[in-house]
Amino acid sequence: MLRVFPSGPLETNAYVFYCPATKIAAIIDPSLGSSQPILMFLQEEHLTAQLILLTHSHIDHTADASILKRALSLKIGVHFLDAPNVVAPGSDGLPRFLPVEPVEPDFFLNEGDVISIGHLQGQVIHTPGHSPGGVCFYFPSEGVLFSGDTLFKGTIGNISFPTAQPDLMWLSLEKLAKLDPKTKVYPGHGPSTTIGSEPWLKDAKHYFN
Repeated sequence: MLRVFPSGPLETNAYVFYCPATKIAAIIDPSLGSSQPILMFLQEEHLTAQLILLTHSHIDHTADASILKRALSLKIGVHFLDAPNVVAPGSDGLPRFLPVEPVEPDFFLNEGDVISIGHLQGQVIHTPGHSPGGVCFYFPSEGVLFSGDTLFKGTIGNISFPTAQPDLMWLSLEKLAKLDPKTKVYPGHGPSTTIGSEPWLKDAKHYFN
């Protein structure tokens, strides 16, 4: 149902999440160097990619988006608050330490939007903090959350960046704390975890502020 491709100098996790019944797939956060392994995986598993979904716009998560968009004629979705940094990488004030092409989003992701990937049904959770337009993708029936750089195993995303919003991060983590404890969390970097394995979530400000 999913495959992870840790790629680039920051070992950013790119994901292919797919419906086994229909072979329809989405690509999440195509990091630098992930495009060729992803294309090979899609071919080997006879999957048809339908969308590129971005948890946020930092360039380590978007570097290969333009390559995959061209190769597969895919539409790209991102939250509108992070869209400017996809169109003009580096406009968020962070250094462009990776080669990344500008790319135009095709649609915006908003709180509560439903994502359909074959028979899989998920929803967008707006989780600002690390970036203004940070989102998570939650698939309750599968017990899966793609958390981007909002939540990692044992810690949270950087909230010292120019466009970070620390006060909103605590509210975002409180949202995630309310999910089923068995939910498997697939973050933007590092290993997976579960909501129940991160009991500090609802009190994150106490630990990380």
